[in-house]
Amino acid sequence: MSEACPAAGAVRRWVEQLVIGEGLCPFAAQPLAAGTVRFVCSRARNTDDAYRDLLAEVERLLAVGAGQVETTLLVVPLALADFDDYLEVLAAGEDALQELGLDTELQIASFHPDYLFEGESPDDASHYTNRSPYPVFHLLRQASLNRALAGWPGDPAEIPRRNRERMRELGVETLRRLSDGLAARR
Repeated sequence: MSEACPAAGAVRRWVEQLVIGEGLCPFAAQPLAAGTVRFVCSRARNTDDAYRDLLAEVERLLAVGAGQVETTLLVVPLALADFDDYLEVLAAGEDALQELGLDTELQIASFHPDYLFEGESPDDASHYTNRSPYPVFHLLRQASLNRALAGWPGDPAEIPRRNRERMRELGVETLRRLSDGLAARR
């Protein structure tokens, strides 16, 4: 795995421009500004290696304090282009966290270029809340998430609904142009 790669740079720009810029995650700006967000590029070329890299990154995140690394985005540019393959590795990673008793310490947020929410029309702009330039596993410390949610003035369950509405306001064409702009800078 590598700390620096063009794909990780594209994901960082996506976080800055869409996730923070459009307010999709009201908790993302502070750790990014503090320098405690780690963007890591996997060199995996298949699902097995992507899964191993995910587990290795879980281990690395748990080995350092939140003051050093609050959260990690593991970018997988060379594998998991197929959304079903991605979901398979995601499910295996979540199962591993549970089996190891780490599901109370970490959770995995999922992002993929072809992300689709079940029950939504495939052309619905809402999918862009979880569409990233590359497959990404976002490892979140549960304690940090709990602190952020405790300080949130509204109902945290409203955040995903608000995000879907915002994506629909922007529209698929605008979101595609934004995605194409990120891709062009890879």
